[in-house]
Amino acid sequence: MKLNELKDNEGARTSHTRVGRGSSSGLGKTCGRGVKGAKARAGVSIHGFEGGQMPLYMRLPKRGFHNPFGTDFAVINLGRIQAAIDSGKLSTEGTITGEALAKAGIVSHGKNGVRLLAEGGVKAKLTLEVAASAIAAVEKAGGSVKTTYKKTIHMNKKGEPGKRVQRRNAAAEKRNSAAGG
Repeated sequence: MKLNELKDNEGARTSHTRVGRGSSSGLGKTCGRGVKGAKARAGVSIHGFEGGQMPLYMRLPKRGFHNPFGTDFAVINLGRIQAAIDSGKLSTEGTITGEALAKAGIVSHGKNGVRLLAEGGVKAKLTLEVAASAIAAVEKAGGSVKTTYKKTIHMNKKGEPGKRVQRRNAAAEKRNSAAGG
């Protein structure tokens, strides 16, 4: 093979179809778009339109809602942590945090931290830093648990907490002062 013999594979490059160049071409006048209407114009975009019939996305019922203030925990059982330690993915040296669990590939999400559940047992002595409901099981094995909770506080443009947070803080202060005095 020589440089002057190089060429593309068959069908790799196709010239674009020239439309509107006479009726004998088969794509003259209206260029294969039919006559008038939205589809004959440039920039046609009527996805989901079913010819006046009630579209599928309107026939199906709406369910639930998205909670913008909801919490997102990565949930993990004690048994999975023990299995990761046994397989060598996780080290018992130092504190086991959410980042360490993610690095070991045990958890993959959780913006507000890791929630530890008591399913399964743990034999190793661990120091965990999680939002826990399995504190007793870890302490029974000789470990310790430090609970953490990272709640996002929605800030306004000035960098202060939002109105809802400010109202709640003011109400809490009012309750505390009423209970104390």
